[in-house]
Amino acid sequence: MQPPVIALTAGEPAGIGPDLCVALAAQALACRLVVLGDAEVLHARARMLGVALEITQGTDIPPHRQGALHVRHLPAAAAVVPGVLDPANSAHVLALLAAALAGCMDGSYDALVTAPVHKGIINDAGFAFTGHTEYLAEHSDTPHVVMMLAGGGLRVALATTHLPLRAVADAITPQGLGNVIRILDADLRTKFGIERPRIAVAGLNPHAGESGHLGREEVDIIEPVLLRLRGEGLDLVGPLPADTLFSRIRQEPCDAVLAMYHDQGLPVLKYASFGAGVNVTLGLPFIRTSVDHGTALDLAGSGRAEAGSLLAAIDMAMGVQGSGIRNQESAGRAAALRT
Repeated sequence: MQPPVIALTAGEPAGIGPDLCVALAAQALACRLVVLGDAEVLHARARMLGVALEITQGTDIPPHRQGALHVRHLPAAAAVVPGVLDPANSAHVLALLAAALAGCMDGSYDALVTAPVHKGIINDAGFAFTGHTEYLAEHSDTPHVVMMLAGGGLRVALATTHLPLRAVADAITPQGLGNVIRILDADLRTKFGIERPRIAVAGLNPHAGESGHLGREEVDIIEPVLLRLRGEGLDLVGPLPADTLFSRIRQEPCDAVLAMYHDQGLPVLKYASFGAGVNVTLGLPFIRTSVDHGTALDLAGSGRAEAGSLLAAIDMAMGVQGSGIRNQESAGRAAALRT
């Protein structure tokens, strides 16, 4: 059997995306890896880093070979200077995503892994862009997706994604929350091989609303949704106060945590995963994983960028194959804690 084809978008060319791609050439990877990016940018970054790199191109994607990268060349619009953003290259960044998405949708690629992009510069160039998750959902005609990060023995999904904090409460609706929880439960079963996932759900307000005295969202929205879904057979715990939730699940393990907003759940996971976390988009008709960090412009071309998160993302993409997940420590930890 041929190893899976993993498409990797190189991300913002002025950031550490090209550095991370070059670093992969030294790794033994059990896949057919194709990097979507500018071949000249990759060559230039390899020279800057003192790395001998062979680049191959062509429609046939061979098994990954140490010392080489197979590249689908999509040229940048302007000269790339490491660490210096240029809005002229924003269309190039989006073109990488569009090409990778098309390949996933037509079956050319088995999974998509994305290096970081810079949302600000894309918007400065005139493109409305809130993130990979939203872009891939819109352009694959997927009505509902869920952002989940995994690492450090945790899986943390988000009820809302990239919103200003003042907009979060209004974005939590019975229908939206129900959709998020159903997608999370379904993908934990089908993609992560967990027969009956247990999901710990955070409240929105301090102390999970203190019975309505510190906010009504728990009483009016979250609790009724959880009650209804428990009636459908889902194993849901909560809503729990977010400040003690992660301490609680050390004693009462779960398979995933659902946080109500981005900065409620992700700081804990990123601290625990220590640079090896993976971002997964649930609900898409294909597998998509990503690094858990940004473009790190100050590290571009310096040789100090760490590839741990990208390697973990590729490992997860290779492992999530419909019937379960291999080679991901968070799945093993959850099983061990339950025995």
